[in-house]
Parts: sequence; structure tokens; C-alpha cells
Amino acid sequence: MKIARSAPAGADRRTMTHLDPDTLARIDACAQASLRLLEDNLTPHGILAASRTEAAVARRYTRIFGRDAAICVMAMCGSGVPALERGAVDSLNALAAQQAANGQIPKYVDPEGKDADFWYLGCIDATLWWLIAVDHVRQHGNVGATHWQREVDLAIGWLLAQEHQHFRLLQQNEASDWADIMPRSGYVLYTNALWFDVKQRYALAHADATQHHFNHLFNPFQEDLPEYHRARLLRHYARRGRRNPGLYLSFVNLSFVGDEGDVFGNVLAIQSGLADAAMAQRIVQTIDEAHADAPWPVRVVLHPFTQQHRLWRAYMERHQQNLVHQYHNGGIWPFVGGYWVMALAQVGQHDKAWAALARLAEANAAHDWRFTEWFHGQTLAPMGMAGQSWNAATFLLARRALEANAVNRALPPALLARA
Repeated sequence: MKIARSAPAGADRRTMTHLDPDTLARIDACAQASLRLLEDNLTPHGILAASRTEAAVARRYTRIFGRDAAICVMAMCGSGVPALERGAVDSLNALAAQQAANGQIPKYVDPEGKDADFWYLGCIDATLWWLIAVDHVRQHGNVGATHWQREVDLAIGWLLAQEHQHFRLLQQNEASDWADIMPRSGYVLYTNALWFDVKQRYALAHADATQHHFNHLFNPFQEDLPEYHRARLLRHYARRGRRNPGLYLSFVNLSFVGDEGDVFGNVLAIQSGLADAAMAQRIVQTIDEAHADAPWPVRVVLHPFTQQHRLWRAYMERHQQNLVHQYHNGGIWPFVGGYWVMALAQVGQHDKAWAALARLAEANAAHDWRFTEWFHGQTLAPMGMAGQSWNAATFLLARRALEANAVNRALPPALLARA
């Protein structure tokens, strides 16, 4: 997953975009509001998932979450704001301090270090995100490569213990990643996109096999037939009775798969380099044609499950959250919108990326800069917690990526090499 460097100081804004001044002002205002929110949500032990409200305290959003904090760390490190630079390291330290003996990073930790939660069936992606953030801080911060080395080794060992020894993909229970009340299980797209990213960052073995089987299991509609006989059988189960959705499947299990259209997992597959150029363009086109980023980016499921769907689970009604067009089942998540913006830029759709970033600024500004966790996918009603830290973080990451891309495209090759 490539996070762009900040644009060079003093870069000419005219080289970056042709957006009108009002739109640029809206983007700049959101960037400043994002930095303020991250500072406001900092504690001496790291970044909270959301602002302190009565609702957030009751639902334990005032914790340092493995996935939330790691995403925030990548925005805070490189921000140039001293408090945020320190907060990035503090966040990783707080999670490392509560690492399990087997290497797993917790779903969340209490800011005071009194509590570590590992979710009902485990939380596989907290460890993945923590490793990604550690590598980012090592590269862009002032923390040496040996910092957290013991914890890194333990975390990688824990993940390797869950890797299939032929597919080289991670296996997991359902409801055990960021979409924690969705029935994705077995080989999960989102999780394995992160796993490939970790493998690249840490030069882990069998990354080529991971990429190969990722593209055969999650995209069983291609003509290339896998050699491994169990892969061919899984491909047969996955294809049966289905048309090519133009996306990777959200998960593949023994005899059932997810074809609901997982936007986040597909976007991460682009960013990690798992999708080749043709597949990346097809993913972007499919999401675009579904109008998933209108009016705000982005709906995280293209085809939400109804209660009559074969994959529906009773727990999806927990807190009345995962009903159709809600929460992980088709809600609009601005933090995922930031990754959508970066994916658009990565496939060369720079104008669309800037336009999506402007709409993302509108989403964060809605309801008096609420930085809403998620919106209803149809009514746009604000749902979830206010002051969501990773909304601010991914907006900053997306803006940073677009500005760096724009400057690089404007520079001649000789200067680009030094940019």
C-alpha cells in the first residue's frame, strides 16, 4: 500500500489541479479541521477512535484501536505537527505493550493500559494494520528500524501460523476483521490484501504465491486455470451460478462465497499492487458505474444483503446496525472514501480523484464538521460516532497523495528523480 510523500514545500497549486478556488478552499478547510480533530483526540498514550462523547464512552470508542490507530499513525507521521508525530509513536507503543504472548495485537487497548480486547472470534486485521503502520513510521519518522523488532517478529509469527501452506493466504473466522458483523470467512479479500502489503514491506517469503492464489481465488472468472487441484475446485464452487461481477469476491470459503461487492477490499487490492492494470481499471469502473461515491465517497457494499439472503446472519441485526444500506452492509464510510480517492489517483484518474476528495470534504463537514463515522447509504442520515479519527486521517492521506502525484506529473524527469 503506497502512501505518497507530501508535496514539496512551495509547490505551485496550479500544477496540482484545475479545481475552482471555492473547491480548493473547501479541501484546505477540511485538512485543517482534520489536523485539529486528530490533536483533540490524542491522549498521552495515543489516538482515540473517536471524540469523547457519552455515546462514544458507552460503546468503547474512547480506546486506542489497532486498525483505527494504525491508519491514523500513517497520517500523523509526516504531518509536521510535533504532537501528532509523537502521538504516532505513542499509539504503536500502547498497542505493542498489550500484545498477546502469541504475537496478536489487540482489537483495542485502554488508554491507561488497563484493558486489551481481542474480540469474540479474534481480530485478525489489527495485527496487519499495526505492522503496516510500524513500517510507515520506520520509513518516514525518526524511529529506527530496530524499534519494536521483538513485537514485529511475534506479530509476523502469529500471522504465519494462520497462513494456508499452499495458497499462502490467511484464513479467518467470520466477523473477525473491520467488517465485524459481516459473514465473511475462510479466505477474506480485505484481510489478504493487507497480508500481501505486509509481505512486501517485510520481505516475507512466498509473496508471489500469495499474489498468484489471491488472483485465482478471489477472481475465479478469469480464463487462466490454476494448477493446484483444490484451487480449481474452489474456483468451480465460486463460479457456479454467478456472472463476473467486475470485482474480486469479498471472501471464498469451501462452498460459498461473497459477491456483495466489497469496495474496501477491492480498493486495497489496487493499492497493494495485487490487481494488475486491467483488473484495477475494471474495479474502478464497476464501483463508479454503481455510483458508490455519490453524493459522498464511499458506499462500502454495492449489493447489500437482505434478511432473505442466504448469507444473512441474525447477529447482523446487532444494535440494528447491519440492516440494508447501513453500517458494513452498504453504509457510506468517509474513511474508506479516502482510500477510494487514492485508488482513483493510482489508476491515473486524477480529475475524478480531486472531485471525490472535494465530496469527501463535504461529508466530513456535514452537520457542523461532525466527522461522522458512517452515513445511511440511501437517506444520508448521520450514524455512528462523531469525531471519527480515521476520517480525518484518510482525508489527509488522500490529499497528500494527490498533491504529490500532481507535483510529480508537473516535474520534468530529471527533477522527478529528486522529488
